[in-house]
Amino acid sequence: MAAGISVKHRLLSRKTSLFLAVPRHISASSVRLHRVENSAHKAARVNEKFCLDLVRSRDYDGFVSSLLLPVEARRSSLALRAFNVELAQVKDSVSQKSIGLMRMHFWKSAIEEIYRDDPPNQPVSAELWRAVRKHSLTKRWLLRIITEREKDLDDRAYRTLQELEKYSENTQSSLIYLLLECLGVTNVHADHAASHIGKAQGIVTCLRATPYHSGRRKVYLPMDICMLHGASQEDFIRGSREQNVRDVAYDIASQAHVHLQHARSFSHNVPEAANLAFLQTVVLEDYLQRVRRADFDVFHPSLKKRNPLLPIQLYLRSWKKSY
Repeated sequence: MAAGISVKHRLLSRKTSLFLAVPRHISASSVRLHRVENSAHKAARVNEKFCLDLVRSRDYDGFVSSLLLPVEARRSSLALRAFNVELAQVKDSVSQKSIGLMRMHFWKSAIEEIYRDDPPNQPVSAELWRAVRKHSLTKRWLLRIITEREKDLDDRAYRTLQELEKYSENTQSSLIYLLLECLGVTNVHADHAASHIGKAQGIVTCLRATPYHSGRRKVYLPMDICMLHGASQEDFIRGSREQNVRDVAYDIASQAHVHLQHARSFSHNVPEAANLAFLQTVVLEDYLQRVRRADFDVFHPSLKKRNPLLPIQLYLRSWKKSY
């Protein structure tokens, strides 16, 4: 009988100790908070993947360049490039300028909200907010990209090469300034180099996209260069490979090359960390060399193919820490 009481007492003591072991401070609100935190973490991963997939599909060269950045800057770089892609594709994805203006207005409002720590519930906005908080990114550069893209909705050819350079400075160079901030680089020589690289990139992008735009009966090449060589918009729309059309391409490509040379003149005074923000020079060099081999025929079939060695070349340049 006594033994039975003893066993019963031990079981009762064990149940009591198990009950006392449960943290009494855990409440329903704590459980809800834990669930909210888990949900926020999952949302962040979804947003990150959205930006990564967007950049990989629409800006593959920028995608590879971002992967070669230090881990602390990589995610922010992808957010910035996703933001740039979102803006760049507005012009081609809307049928009316008014719709494009509405989308640009959304992004202007989004930037204001991001800097108030209240970003819109949209993947790119959320990732951009994270990048802004982490690196204290300059608001002016983001707004300048939007403003210039908004002006570009007029859908007309650039009047002069200088106008194309200004557009490139306000869009591509501004993006590189932001990448430098992600890398923690504050250096006037790096800024000068970034300005020239951005201009070169904008010029090359315009030239490289000529076959695509011509297929849609649109020509954006600088009018002053076209007039200088007697090349009409119709020549480009027809895909002409005559010498005057090649001369236009030569002059435009030469200006991009000049900007790359100017950018490299600052290389001895540019911090080593900045070189990773300038990896795009590998892509620009590749196109300029290939268009030169095609005798500046922008419609040459070889220019439609992506260089399969480009990712390796980007990796080697990042390893050498040069541009």
